[in-house]
Amino acid sequence: MAKLMLLTLLGLGLALFRDHRASYQTRLNAFREITPVELPNCNLVKGIVFSSLAETGSEDLEILPNGLAFISSGLKYPGIKSFAPDQPGKILLMDLNEEDPTVLELRVIGSNFDQSSFNPHGISTFTDEDNTVYLLVVNHPDFKSTVELFKFQEEEKSLLHLKTIKHKLLPNLNDIVAVGPEHFYATNDHYFVDPYLRSWELYLGLAWSYVVYYSPNEVRVMADGFDLANGINISPDGKYVYISELLAHKIHVYEKHANWTLTPLKSLDFNTLVDNISVDPVTGDLWVGCHPNGMKIFFYDPENPPASEVIRIQDILTEEPKVTQVYAENGTMLQGSSVASVYKGKLLVGTVFHRALYCKL
Repeated sequence: MAKLMLLTLLGLGLALFRDHRASYQTRLNAFREITPVELPNCNLVKGIVFSSLAETGSEDLEILPNGLAFISSGLKYPGIKSFAPDQPGKILLMDLNEEDPTVLELRVIGSNFDQSSFNPHGISTFTDEDNTVYLLVVNHPDFKSTVELFKFQEEEKSLLHLKTIKHKLLPNLNDIVAVGPEHFYATNDHYFVDPYLRSWELYLGLAWSYVVYYSPNEVRVMADGFDLANGINISPDGKYVYISELLAHKIHVYEKHANWTLTPLKSLDFNTLVDNISVDPVTGDLWVGCHPNGMKIFFYDPENPPASEVIRIQDILTEEPKVTQVYAENGTMLQGSSVASVYKGKLLVGTVFHRALYCKL
């Protein structure tokens, strides 16, 4: 009888494993192959490399109204490829007003900031009434999660470190959108902190990740139940918050209220893993860096690299938003696109660990 029970439990366990394996492959879009969509005027950005052989990535970017773009580079993330694992991360600056723009590394000033463990992920800016620009950066020093608050000093081409923000409701940060110098919404892409439990959370599709609102006086979970909450951004009028749910292939629209709470309005489904969201400040269009096949991101093979894809979403608040596949490439030029943003007819595409692409639309 004991052997029969053991065999029964083993059979149930194997069936459950096979069940979740199929679901896991579906969530990762494991069998999708990309059909290329080319743009005619594109070049790789000069300077997104540690050496001639090692790219450092451009995981997130933020473009100011004057055309200056901040780029986070050098992300080290559990389970994701890094070509320069021993090098600290950095924030790069690029001027999209230049005819042939390149990047420069911004100096970080501040005695309390540890540059050697800098591991930047999502970024966001906030400009106050006197035109002071604050840059908020998700950081993973020693694979923990903090938010670093910087003041951008344009003439000196530097970032003055003002504050490190930590909180128990910010354990697994991915992306951030600033709504004040020290006020923001942020995504936690996992519930568990322990790497072993995180891997099972991902595999089983527990959908326990969540979004937090942070201010010096209040920290609250504002939305939850996500299968890896990822990118987050806000509409130009500040009335709506957009959240990408990577492994559910969805972008959610929430109405933002005066007390900072969020009410779900609608969700859009895609045949791709939606990563970071950028919002055109003029048109309100969403530009999204995507992973057509997530299996290639999480299980990197240089002989079969992850593809890149950029989509544009127009009129997202209407009953029939228009979704356009703007760019798609099989990984020969650009691997693992994570973000895309536009400025005056120019498109900038970043990647998790690879290069960056600059196009004239």
